[in-house]
Amino acid sequence: MLAGHALTTPQLLAWIDAATQGWLILTPDLRIGYINAKAESLLQFSKTLLVRGQALDDVLSVPELEESILTVRHQQRPQRCEWEQMGIPLEGIVLPGSDEWLLVLLQNRQSLEAQQQQQERWVSDVAHELKTPLTALMLVSDRLEGSVNEDDQVLVERLQKELRRLQLMVEDLLELSRLENVLPREESDYSALNLEQLVEGAWNSIRPLADQRHVSLSINTREPGALFGDQRRLHRAVLNLLDNALRYSPDQGTVEVDILPSGGWWLLSIRDHGPGLSENDLSNMFHRFYRGDPSRARSNRSGSGLGLAIVQQIAVNHGGRVQARNHPEGGTSMELLLPKAQA
Repeated sequence: MLAGHALTTPQLLAWIDAATQGWLILTPDLRIGYINAKAESLLQFSKTLLVRGQALDDVLSVPELEESILTVRHQQRPQRCEWEQMGIPLEGIVLPGSDEWLLVLLQNRQSLEAQQQQQERWVSDVAHELKTPLTALMLVSDRLEGSVNEDDQVLVERLQKELRRLQLMVEDLLELSRLENVLPREESDYSALNLEQLVEGAWNSIRPLADQRHVSLSINTREPGALFGDQRRLHRAVLNLLDNALRYSPDQGTVEVDILPSGGWWLLSIRDHGPGLSENDLSNMFHRFYRGDPSRARSNRSGSGLGLAIVQQIAVNHGGRVQARNHPEGGTSMELLLPKAQA
């Protein structure tokens, strides 16, 4: 309610009818409570077929959609699925509602795939065009390093540092673009994994940096954390979270990792013992190119500003999520929630 005016049901249904996206509203007993013209067109229902009020499985048999509906009922989280309806590739997003009502949003996947392919080509082309001059500039800076006097040495080192940061940014932009153009739960590269091994492998990648500051790792778990996922990308997600914790950890500190079961999920909690984060940091830290207050970091290493955005996208693609909070006993806790491996 805004300024004394309530949103009426007729107005809401009028907007749904005018939407360019298909809307299918399901009642708690999985009957079609409402369907707009776009959804009827995408599902290729005959105009003479009255589907409102009918059971969904009486008028539509789509195993992928049925599985997503069951998952949403169980997990109360949105699910995405795709299938072909009489030769037309469709995408459905199932959203949970109150009192077990469900909303299914429908789109023609052909137009979506064309947009995704165009975006990925554009980002790939830009990244490729940037890589070549950056590599050339790095070679020039390396030559300069051995020929300049001491007064100019600082300038050359600063140039090299900024060039390395730009190279990292280009690589991370390309990776983020790839992640955003992968369907959630795309299992072509999935294998059986466990979180404890992922944490140990990722920590070994940054151990030299941790050893320089005498920062140690502590893992607390009663179970290894069995799951099914993309090993390369989950390694990247855990590595980015551990690296973030290392940046904010004091010298001689400890990064604490907990692997805990939570219903049908694994909760991976990575805590540093740094100064904690501001409300602004907590609200924006997973946004692209967001940089928190540099005075809080205990390391002067700079990243691309995309590391945590990549973690978030990897989590979403695996059907999970990531969040951050200030630990009640100090420091920051980054929490990655991932579905358990199904028996």
